[in-house]
Amino acid sequence: MVKKIYIIHGWDGSPEEEGLIWIKDKLKEKGFEVIVPAMPNTDKPRIEEWVSYLSKIVKNPDKNNYFIGHSIGCQAIMRYLETLKNKKVGGVVFLAGWFDLINLEDEEAEKIAEQWIKTKIDLKKVKSTSDNFVAIFSDNDEYVPLSNKNIFEKELGAKIIIKHNKGHFDEITEHPYVIEEIMKM
Repeated sequence: MVKKIYIIHGWDGSPEEEGLIWIKDKLKEKGFEVIVPAMPNTDKPRIEEWVSYLSKIVKNPDKNNYFIGHSIGCQAIMRYLETLKNKKVGGVVFLAGWFDLINLEDEEAEKIAEQWIKTKIDLKKVKSTSDNFVAIFSDNDEYVPLSNKNIFEKELGAKIIIKHNKGHFDEITEHPYVIEEIMKM
């Protein structure tokens, strides 16, 4: 059975981001089927739309399905996993995942983020969907404070990796640590 990886981009992101293309190409070389959907309304992401869209893309989730999310894509993945009933996936790598944000540019950004921050996620349900969670952070991310790592570690039992000087990872074009973690799962 071919292992499938779903890569979910971030807010204002797209499947065409250099870093995501790099991850996709490296995983394809290793024999994975890789799906990188263009998420809806990426400039104004909404929970219901993103989770519903993921549900349509991931037909029959099982242990051969893996997820990689960037930023709000991590939120979308967790919220999708929370909807699964008695299903397990192979694992998830969160890149700059968050439950809280800082330094949002304007009121509109704050309003969009507020929905995601204030709508609780049942992390016990999320945790029940996999035994493999990895959360990767940067020590100088301008939006995601490192304090977010505590929730990933405590509530999901995620392996925590902190990278030096990677910002929000959106300017980084190669992510070998993501490939390494997927290969360990």
